[in-house]
Amino acid sequence: MRALGFAVAPYSDADTFLRSGIAAKAACLIADVQMPGMTGLELHRRLAAEGIPLPTILMTAYPDEMTRRRAQDAGVDCFLTKPLRPDALAAGIEAALARRARGMRGTGPKPRRGERHMATITTQDGTEIYYKDWGTGQPVVFSHGWPLTADAWDSQMLFLGSKGYRVIAHDRRGHGRSSQPWNGNDMDTYADDLAALTAALDLKDAVHVGHSTGGGEVARYIGRHGTGRVAKAVLIGAVPPIMLKTDAYPGGLPMDVFDGIRAAVLADRSQFFKDLTTPFYGANRPDAKISQGMRDSFWLQGMQAGFKNVYDCIEAFSATDFTEDLKTFDVPTLIVHGDDDQIVPIAGSAHETVKLVKDATLKVYPGASHALAETHREQLNADLLAFIQA
Repeated sequence: MRALGFAVAPYSDADTFLRSGIAAKAACLIADVQMPGMTGLELHRRLAAEGIPLPTILMTAYPDEMTRRRAQDAGVDCFLTKPLRPDALAAGIEAALARRARGMRGTGPKPRRGERHMATITTQDGTEIYYKDWGTGQPVVFSHGWPLTADAWDSQMLFLGSKGYRVIAHDRRGHGRSSQPWNGNDMDTYADDLAALTAALDLKDAVHVGHSTGGGEVARYIGRHGTGRVAKAVLIGAVPPIMLKTDAYPGGLPMDVFDGIRAAVLADRSQFFKDLTTPFYGANRPDAKISQGMRDSFWLQGMQAGFKNVYDCIEAFSATDFTEDLKTFDVPTLIVHGDDDQIVPIAGSAHETVKLVKDATLKVYPGASHALAETHREQLNADLLAFIQA
């Protein structure tokens, strides 16, 4: 702290700090996760409960995923691992203060004890979009598939966050922890929501990664909002150019496939999501090693989504034509697809997309299913890191 030019006022323990009254005047709280008599996270929560929601940076020499999740859910602005470089701490302080200055947290009614606060932005139509934002460094932004949530990217976020990147993923409107609006469940609005998030967090030089429906979201985001904030793009098992069979794309799937999905969702979406895990993970292939936990996670994420939002999204991911969006790409683009993808067959998607995106690179995973982020996480993580660093 002194190396950065800050004055340092020592306190023997957290209670002494709280009794001093300095918290009400402070601009930012920086705390070790383990403090005498109280963890940094508990201190943050206590201040919030008392109506002093300071921008908070937690530091620890022993990071673990459970602590990160608890900190994120509690509204902590930054989580840093010791030993720290002064520039990393300075960047964390700057990010925490910038978020609070934009009113992302700490505005509105004072929190009440026992309330749970999540990181959200509010779009122009009043929809709240939940997001998780871990680490510091160049931002990598993830857009998830249908009917999942930001949690589908946890393996990639933990990996890239540990490599020095700021990793961000949001729950699409109507999905997960975001609100469930009646309207706006279409690809244009999804892209506008993503643009609102990148603007609210002031993301620059970002790498955008989209899986399945999220790949369409990334494509439409670039098509509608350009690449001024985008450094690179990655499309994984993505739906572009269009899933639906058309005259322009005769290799697409016939309408009755999607009518069948709609009918199954309306009839018993819970059972449909359970059944969908079989082709999604390729569990019906010889020697497939898909855990029940993996399937259960898919079902749980799907059941968090709004009924109408899930239903409307079927048309959004199946019938949206991204041809013109793909033609506007002017950043390095990596396309990753499994050649045994039973959800978004490679012939009508990746093989067509690579023809439309200038200088795109196509990487095919032999025998791989649609769920590359889980079934091939180590390979995908390595490929993402290599592409980002290239």
